[in-house]
Amino acid sequence: MPEEIFPFAVVADDDALARISSADILENAGFHVLEAADVNQALQILESNGQEVTLLLTDVRMPPNDRTGFELARECAASWPHISILVASGVAEPSPGDLPDGAIFIRKPLSSQRIYDRLQVLLPLSAQPALLKAAV
Repeated sequence: MPEEIFPFAVVADDDALARISSADILENAGFHVLEAADVNQALQILESNGQEVTLLLTDVRMPPNDRTGFELARECAASWPHISILVASGVAEPSPGDLPDGAIFIRKPLSSQRIYDRLQVLLPLSAQPALLKAAV
């Protein structure tokens, strides 16, 4: 039986507990997770690993306040169009033009099942890790 390849995901959230929780959920779904505490750190990770990354999960509000998760999502879509994008917030709602084409918004608080449900819609079947397919 071939060894499963674990796709990369980037989780960007300034709240350490929320970031760790989201990373744990994605790791349990079969992703190798890279964590970022702000937009700049996420972009550095994408610059270094963008070709291997399958998924970006970003919070909307992160310091510094001059750049948001919406901006990160749009920049990611423009530079790495193969990356699927989930944008999360418990306070902000997307306005027209905030989300890049194909991105999905998810309201916080996040749960395993809510994330898995969105990933089922967002990721093509061929890009879904075996653990995610089994979790649903």
